[in-house]
Amino acid sequence: MTYEILIALIGFAFASSITPGPNNLMLMASGANYGLRRTVPHMLGISLGHAFMVLMVGIVLLQIFETYPILNVVLKVVSASYMIWLAWKIANAVPPEAKEVKGNPFTFLQAAAFQWVNPKAWFMAITAISAYAPQDQSIWIGSLMVAGVFAATNFPSVTVWAWMGVQVRRWLGTARRLRAFNVSMAVLLVVSLYPMLTH
Repeated sequence: MTYEILIALIGFAFASSITPGPNNLMLMASGANYGLRRTVPHMLGISLGHAFMVLMVGIVLLQIFETYPILNVVLKVVSASYMIWLAWKIANAVPPEAKEVKGNPFTFLQAAAFQWVNPKAWFMAITAISAYAPQDQSIWIGSLMVAGVFAATNFPSVTVWAWMGVQVRRWLGTARRLRAFNVSMAVLLVVSLYPMLTH
C-alpha cells in the first residue's frame, strides 16, 4: 500500500466513522443513558466488529454478493427490520415517570453482531475494500491492512459520540427530557435508513 493510498484510506475511514449513522446515534443515546464507562463494550464491539466485517468482506463476501444479487435485497429487509426494532427499544428506554434508565447498554458481542445489519457499516466496508485494498498484495494481506486502518481510526471516532452523549446527559436531568432525547435518537435512527432503502 502506497503512502498516498494509506492517507486516503485513513481519511475515508475517519470521515465515514465520525459522521452520523446508526452506530454513532446509538452510542450517543447509550452515553446519555448509561454513561461512558458502561458504553465502552459497545464502543469496542463496533470498532473490532466492523474491522472483522471489513476483513470478511475483502476475503469472501464481495464474491458471494456478486454471484447472488438477491442477497442484497435480503440484507436490506433484515437490516431495516432490525433497526426499526432497535429504534423502538431506544425510544422506550425511559418510561415516562421513571427516574432511572431501565435496560442495559449493548454488550461487546451485540455491538459486533450489529455491524452485519448496519447499512452504513456495509457501505464503509465494501467501499474501503473496493477502493483502497492494495492490488499488489494477496487478498488476505490487503484485507488485513484495510481492516487494521479501520480499527485504529474507528475507535477514537465512536468515542467522540459516546462522550457527546455523556455531555448531553447534563441537560437531560428529568425523565421527560431523557425520553424526548431517546425518541429523537430513535427517529434519527429510522431516518438513517432512507439512503439504503432508496438505492
